[in-house]
Amino acid sequence: MTRIFSTLILLLFIATAQAAENIPAPVRSEIAHARLAGQGSFRWFGFRVYDAELWVGDQGYRAAAPESAKFALSITYARGIDGKHIARSSINEIKKLGFGTSEQQETWLQQMNALFPDVHQGTQISGIYLPDHGARFHLDGKLLGEVADTQFARAFFAIWLDPRTTAATLRSQLLTSAQ
Repeated sequence: MTRIFSTLILLLFIATAQAAENIPAPVRSEIAHARLAGQGSFRWFGFRVYDAELWVGDQGYRAAAPESAKFALSITYARGIDGKHIARSSINEIKKLGFGTSEQQETWLQQMNALFPDVHQGTQISGIYLPDHGARFHLDGKLLGEVADTQFARAFFAIWLDPRTTAATLRSQLLTSAQ
């Protein structure tokens, strides 16, 4: 019995270590006790564009109060995309959701154009939601920059997490174990 118990403890330790290795570095450094809440792929006309992962801390993610705790969205691209296209697509989704004034949207577009680089297959961008501050972005583990605007942060992450998102299936996958 002791041998079985020892084996189970060892397997649990190995599984925990492997899970910790899979946490993107910026998520591990920004969110205490980060855990994967859900993951899924975004497809456009059948082609996989990117894979997304939602990472949460001890408090999880609450759709009714998303601003209550840090969380992260990591996107790993399946193909090359121009950074300006990423920014333009993001602002179009923000507009569809009705966030911000036209002046804010223009400012946000400029900030995203400055932040988001061209990506290729395997590039990972991680966005960290910072309550009462804004959002911080990392490219393959290295800091890209941040936007110190809480309204921008809420609008940006709503692209994936708002109930009105155009990517409803992906939203459901991301929120699988978010609480």
